[in-house]
Amino acid sequence: MVEILRREEAIPASYPPVPSGLSAAAGALDSDAIWARIENYIAHRWTSREVVWTVQGPGDWVPDLTPHTVTATEIWESYAWAAVTLSASPLGGRELPSEGPYRITASVGGGVVPAAVSEAFRRLAEYLAEDAGQRGASSWTLDLGEISETIERSPAWLAKAIQNSGAADLLRPFRRI
Repeated sequence: MVEILRREEAIPASYPPVPSGLSAAAGALDSDAIWARIENYIAHRWTSREVVWTVQGPGDWVPDLTPHTVTATEIWESYAWAAVTLSASPLGGRELPSEGPYRITASVGGGVVPAAVSEAFRRLAEYLAEDAGQRGASSWTLDLGEISETIERSPAWLAKAIQNSGAADLLRPFRRI
């Protein structure tokens, strides 16, 4: 059975463009941080970056990120990495004939951002922009003369933003398997 020991994913030079139709508050948020949060939740990448996996076999190994193009494969031998040619596997990965460990380098990312992912970005950005003045607070009160409003929310609202915003439902087809 193949085990991923480490995955090192480079930060891309740029993320996809910000979808249109955002409110002023949502548009003012750091779009790179939102894209990074979405990418952390899913297996697809739309901008190119290098990823290096260190894996241990034997077995059929398929990269957990897509789309990918493997650029180098190495095996640890005699206290150094040595180039090795790995056969393709039926599932689109590589066949690891022995225990290894192996270091596999690939270029990951590409393509056009689907409409569902752009909408997930919009939903997440709008959710994060709500009540930006109270960010980090779990409750607050607003008094306007005789009118008073108290708002309480879970302290984990930010950690659950992808789910609570509805973005997670749209991203389901792009999740890791």
